Amino acid sequence: MAYFHGAKVREIPTSIIPPVNTTAGLPVVWGTAPVHLTKDPEKNVNKPVICYDWSEAVRAFGYSADWDSFTLSEVMYAEFKLYAVKPIIFINVLDPKKHKESKQDTEGRKVNAAHEVVIEDTVLIPTLKVKATALSEPAKLGTDYVAAYDDDGRLVITLIADGALFNKTEIFTEYDRVDATKVKKDDIIGGASAIGEIKGLEWVSSIYTLFSLVPGILAAPGWTDDPTVAAVLKAKALTICGLFRCIVLTDVDTGEVKSYADVNAWKNKNNYTGVNQVVCWPCVKNGDHVFRMSTHILGVIGVMDAANDDVPYESPSNLSLQATGLCLKDGTEVTISFEQANMLNSQGVMTGLNFSGGWKSWGNYTGAYPSVTDTKDCFISVRRMFDWQYQTFILTYWQKVDRPLTQRLVRTVVDSESVRLNGLVARGFLLGASVQFLESENPLTDLLQGIFRIHSYITPPVPAQEIEDILEYDVNNFKTLFA
Repeated sequence: MAYFHGAKVREIPTSIIPPVNTTAGLPVVWGTAPVHLTKDPEKNVNKPVICYDWSEAVRAFGYSADWDSFTLSEVMYAEFKLYAVKPIIFINVLDPKKHKESKQDTEGRKVNAAHEVVIEDTVLIPTLKVKATALSEPAKLGTDYVAAYDDDGRLVITLIADGALFNKTEIFTEYDRVDATKVKKDDIIGGASAIGEIKGLEWVSSIYTLFSLVPGILAAPGWTDDPTVAAVLKAKALTICGLFRCIVLTDVDTGEVKSYADVNAWKNKNNYTGVNQVVCWPCVKNGDHVFRMSTHILGVIGVMDAANDDVPYESPSNLSLQATGLCLKDGTEVTISFEQANMLNSQGVMTGLNFSGGWKSWGNYTGAYPSVTDTKDCFISVRRMFDWQYQTFILTYWQKVDRPLTQRLVRTVVDSESVRLNGLVARGFLLGASVQFLESENPLTDLLQGIFRIHSYITPPVPAQEIEDILEYDVNNFKTLFA
């Protein structure tokens, strides 16, 4: 060391590491979108897109009131308009190059007085050909006509003055149309090709790489009532990047299960029994709109987490649903009494209930209940707190991986985590917590390999499912008569 004469300062690393801010309930949603309504229909196909508001989502995917065909539109409407949830990551699997059919007019289309032809179809504008007759050469876009979708999702072909078609009373069209019926469950499930092309649910493990955000909820309303899709979604949620995990929202098929009494048999038969799975029945009605129940539970969780500083310690049960009733997916009204709702809850199924204060979500248990009664796996809120602990711990201490395994390193991790967890206790998010470095869990053979473990004890609160007042007639108070 060189000779030094004087005063100086040096720094050492802070002994306490601030926690990384994580997103407990980041929704990732798969489905189909009316991409024919966008400027570039092929741009957002099998590609995660993060959206913070309605207009951003509509620009990326389009919007259609045909929710059976375009399931992401249902989610967009519910989350942005009814619950104001943000952000949401959407993955559209409808590919206009694949899920399409060709159409050709055999009869002319009448031109209206405004020199327009309106087509109510899912036309892919880049493929559109407009002709004066069935056999003539196509007219020129921008010279003879223009084509664009109106606010109602109808394609309007406007004939240009002085163009070759302007005085025509009818025209003929050829085009490719988006056909959502060609999208199958295999498109949702997806996979990875030998050349690295990722599709469908396979995107789960790439979300963090793309956005530096860990998925908190996976959903695919309109698709998760298929047991195969639900099974793959459930499995993907347990091994995100090989490190993280989260919950999945799934629906019981209301086309098949029309009565509350048949839900449990369907649930068990189709293995909707995951510890990270929320099972929902029936559908939700809001005015003339019919939603899958999972769509609304996604919104309920988003509102709840936002109110709790993104700490998922609260149960999503007994919270306001933006609903006017319950129904099957064909719109048939469903009435559920308090006793029937409780029976569904006892079978690990979440539902809706109109009992006190309007329509509420109802149910605390994951799909694993009642066959699994471990507190951390059967209560939705406790399971989500454990999942949140996964991602917060990993992302906070990743910076210490490969640093020298010294006593200072161990103490830094233990003390930092103790401070963080005690802060959650002080705010009421945990009932208690402690962190230890135990010799019994750190054998010399592991330490020699650079492996050390800390042991965190946490107690998330369980939901207060039953509040009882033991009421007794007290005869002793008759003494007051003689006072």
